Amino acid sequence: MTRLPLAILAATLAAPAAAAPPGLPAGFQGRTVAVPGAEIFVQVGGSGDPVVLLHGHPESGDMWGLLAAALAPRHTVIVPDLRGLGRSSRPAGGYDQATQAADIRAVVEALGFDTATLVGHDLGGIVAYAYAARYPGKVTRLAFLEAPIPGVGPWEEVKAFPALWHWNFGGPDAERLVAGRERIYFDHFWNAFAVDPSKIGDEVRDHYAAQYAAPGGMRAAFAQFAAFAEDARQNEGADGRKLTIPVLAVGAEHAFGPYPAMFMRSVATDVRAVVIPGTGHWLMEENPDATVALLRDFIDGE
Repeated sequence: MTRLPLAILAATLAAPAAAAPPGLPAGFQGRTVAVPGAEIFVQVGGSGDPVVLLHGHPESGDMWGLLAAALAPRHTVIVPDLRGLGRSSRPAGGYDQATQAADIRAVVEALGFDTATLVGHDLGGIVAYAYAARYPGKVTRLAFLEAPIPGVGPWEEVKAFPALWHWNFGGPDAERLVAGRERIYFDHFWNAFAVDPSKIGDEVRDHYAAQYAAPGGMRAAFAQFAAFAEDARQNEGADGRKLTIPVLAVGAEHAFGPYPAMFMRSVATDVRAVVIPGTGHWLMEENPDATVALLRDFIDGE
């Protein structure tokens, strides 16, 4: 990748500053929704037209606290943990994008909604796109943040970037190598893919590392990336059935940059592209004010 290596070069080994553990605002309620083959933990708050926020790796729905607070006065905010991650169950399989999109569809319906706006970061972006593609008419708007789409657009170029070696890392030996060292493993990504790693504090890092260190957590995390080949197969022909809903494709200057828009323009006709300057991959941690303002305006049609 033209930008992720720059982020690696910019990474520092300075100890990150203390920060409060991530989480959603007071008043959000957690529950578990049974879906075929798994149980999905979801947090819900606010009132109004629904917005679904999908997290990435190595985080959970807790990453969306500031955005959830900004949206809740005007929207019902639905924040699931993806299959196998956070507080959701960790089944042996089902980590492809179509199955996970079906998980999220089941959550939306269980909460009594039909249509929704979707926001996805990283892995959550892949699932959000899959949802929009598989449930036409059920998504009003799609915000796609710092993510690829397997099998379309510049996929072959992006998957060859050395910085993304972890897409091909996993299996029993990898699980043994990382066991008890989850925080060290994730520190690499938080440091390398950030402009200022100190903005991702110790309490934030410890919070997510503990979630992924739970039994089966790293197996499920690795399975997300192992499913990319199947995701690419599922996306064959996607350029011939493009989304027509409004799409906001957001990259970070020092991470994916223009690539989210390149991916989205391969599969959608109404794409607004934004690159947030001076920021690495961790948009909600590194530049929350700009990210929240951008997403709030897009979601509200402004």
